[in-house]
Amino acid sequence: MVVSDKVKQTVSEEIARHPLDPLSVEEIDRAVAIVNEEADLGDRLLFETITLSEPEKDLVLNYQSDDFVPREAFIVVLNPENGEVHELLVSLDNNQLIESEHIPGVQPSFIFGDHETNFLQFDQKIKSDPRVIEALNKRGITNSELVMIDPWPISNFGNEEELGKRLAIGRCWLRTEATDNGYAKPIEGLSIIIDLNKSEVFEIQDFGVVPIPPEDGNYAARYQESFRTDLKPIEITQPEGPSFTVTGNEVKWQKWQLRVGYTPREGLVIHNVTYEDQGKIRPILYRGALSEMVVPYGDPTSDHYKKQVFDSGEVGIGKCANSLELGCDCLGEIYYFDVSLYDITGKAHTQKNVVCMHEEDFGVLWKHTDARIGETEVRRSRRLVISFFTTVGNYEYGFFWYFYQDGSIEYEVKLTGIVNSSAVPPGVKPKNGTLVAPQVVAHNHQHYFNVRLDMMVDGLQNSVYEVDTVRDPISDENPHGNAFSVKKTLLTQENDFPRKIDPFAARYWTVANHSSQNYMGESVSYKIAPGENVLPFHHDDAVIMKRATFMTGHMWATEYDRDEMFAAGNYPNQHPGGDGLPKWMSGNRNLEDKDVVIWYTFGHNHIPRLEDWPVMPVVYMGFSIKPSGFFDRNPALDVPPSDNQCACEGECNC
Repeated sequence: MVVSDKVKQTVSEEIARHPLDPLSVEEIDRAVAIVNEEADLGDRLLFETITLSEPEKDLVLNYQSDDFVPREAFIVVLNPENGEVHELLVSLDNNQLIESEHIPGVQPSFIFGDHETNFLQFDQKIKSDPRVIEALNKRGITNSELVMIDPWPISNFGNEEELGKRLAIGRCWLRTEATDNGYAKPIEGLSIIIDLNKSEVFEIQDFGVVPIPPEDGNYAARYQESFRTDLKPIEITQPEGPSFTVTGNEVKWQKWQLRVGYTPREGLVIHNVTYEDQGKIRPILYRGALSEMVVPYGDPTSDHYKKQVFDSGEVGIGKCANSLELGCDCLGEIYYFDVSLYDITGKAHTQKNVVCMHEEDFGVLWKHTDARIGETEVRRSRRLVISFFTTVGNYEYGFFWYFYQDGSIEYEVKLTGIVNSSAVPPGVKPKNGTLVAPQVVAHNHQHYFNVRLDMMVDGLQNSVYEVDTVRDPISDENPHGNAFSVKKTLLTQENDFPRKIDPFAARYWTVANHSSQNYMGESVSYKIAPGENVLPFHHDDAVIMKRATFMTGHMWATEYDRDEMFAAGNYPNQHPGGDGLPKWMSGNRNLEDKDVVIWYTFGHNHIPRLEDWPVMPVVYMGFSIKPSGFFDRNPALDVPPSDNQCACEGECNC
């Protein structure tokens, strides 16, 4: 169901605003006006963050439609003239500034240009610098119009001359023509250090001339000589419409209820997830979103060791979101959510079709054939999909939440786009990467994602267990050595974390509620089950291990604090490390029967393949959140048979 702008406008006017609804365009513009009028922080402020300040949890959970809940905006601004970062809180009810605090010693995420320059003008300004022109001429490049500069975070390696400055590394490529794949021809050895506050070149770092790779790497349809001719159409139709209903940002589907949210840093946020069980609405998850992600590279040459991008905290994946297209990004009967974003001046705008929601058939839900009576019962599985895609430089990431009829949830990331490319001289075979084309190397790297899960399994008082499958010792009870059982370990304090996956123990973790029992007398719980995962191959004292400590373990847990939102801290850009999870957990808070937040980290080890070039087929990775004793029996027994339910005798394939 693609909802027209007219329908969306009509619906939004009729629905009372919920305390968790993202800021509207009007609210963003109003909040910015209040800051500009009342904060007295300068005339050229750059707005890095403008988002809803989410109310206290108890206000949200007890909210009734006629309740008053304060509506506030949280804002981060930068004064580029003095480099100061300020956090502000604005009341949208009273149209006034509530708080303003200077945050010393930090850098906000990337903001390009100033009030007079957009990014394209900023790019041209950098390329017109005499030092850049000289470095390009040295490489035989006389037309800078075809030079492509991607600004990358500079990391923090303790360089004194960089302290206190808001910097980026301009990494360079050369297009053959205006619309081809620039990443096919890296300009190796040239790093342009950019002072973002001054919108000018700070320093040129030249590690030596390397010949430009000779081949194009074009993948767009206009460059393909022919296409496959044996594909037949697949039509996905729902003649009666989808099974979900949407009221504002609230979604109801089958027995699920949830709210769709969005922030410029995290992107898609899922709020207040509940499941109806025999007429009772049971809470599972208060808030779920990507907390942080980082992509550390594994090549030590020139300045490639500085490649360790926090795409959420240093860039803002919500700001880089795509407007999705029917039949391409999403297929079927689609409902789109628009989002309100803003430019560096704080001017708000609506970005269309950012979040996509639809239903998918997902094979068999459950099945059994009773051959003795010649009867087969089978149910088709259906899942609700809520997703968005974002482009961060060369890479694309799709973030997907799946909700299933049996009470299960999955979180999945889809990785695609173009591998980061560098160049080597002819005849050189790199040790720390793969030659994907002549003289083009894609370096070994890893992608790490940390998802913050504010759990509320049948309520807010939860506890965390680690669950391993163990081999029972040989004994009188196990004389044949075939027995194995489950070992559950209660993790009672923050110092018990982080935990690591152990596939040989089939390890998973459960979040249990001791005050709520299933009909077998056990505490109800949901389990966090790993998917693909890995640990860093960086040495323990490497800079990235201090800056992204959340990579060093897979399962983390803290006691809830509304100000603890991001695994690497609020300001990872150019931060030396030690913030976020390791800082918060130093207090070693008790976690038994508490309001527990789970931070799950999963990583993809990317050793590039030839098949990843020139554009990478999607890689899928994630984890699951499954009921484990939460229900008294299979909650999907009441899923009706399909209209074309099999009626057969003997062997039956449905």
